[in-house]
Amino acid sequence: TDESRTALRARVDAREWRPVVSVITPIFNTEPRWLRECVASVVAQVYPHWQLVLVDDASTRPETRAMLQAIAGNDPRIQVIWRTTNGHISRASNDGLAAATGDFIALLDHDDTLAPEALARVAQRLAREPALDFIYTDEDKLDAMGGRCDPYFKPDWSPEHFLNFMYTNHLMVLRRSLVTEVGGF
Repeated sequence: TDESRTALRARVDAREWRPVVSVITPIFNTEPRWLRECVASVVAQVYPHWQLVLVDDASTRPETRAMLQAIAGNDPRIQVIWRTTNGHISRASNDGLAAATGDFIALLDHDDTLAPEALARVAQRLAREPALDFIYTDEDKLDAMGGRCDPYFKPDWSPEHFLNFMYTNHLMVLRRSLVTEVGGF
């Protein structure tokens, strides 16, 4: 509810440490509708201490490029990077990492959306445990009408499970200094 989101924002903002989360989104020929919804979900975050780095990986679709041009400049927290050659997700993500100014980075796919309280919940967890380097969340899928349809409740950290199945993406948040230290993506 609006009331619970307001209360959550007040709790997070009452803390001394409010880390900036740089959301990195690589883009290549994304359908404008999905890109618009992705960006709108970040702008609508209850937690206002974020940066959105949209990295266009040399899209060839004019409508994707036009959507990015329309988005650029709408919010000072949004930065659009234009790659001249397609380098795929790793290079695009590394360009986003180079532009990230936040304490933490979140990886968000170009056709994903965040729940309005997603970054607030991350910040709340970091406030309780500031030494955390890596946070991942549960996820759900949305059907064509926007209804939730495929929840995925993830297990606690399990190295054995991780060796067999990638379950930490959507939404994954990492300490930026750690990602930089290991050489990026």
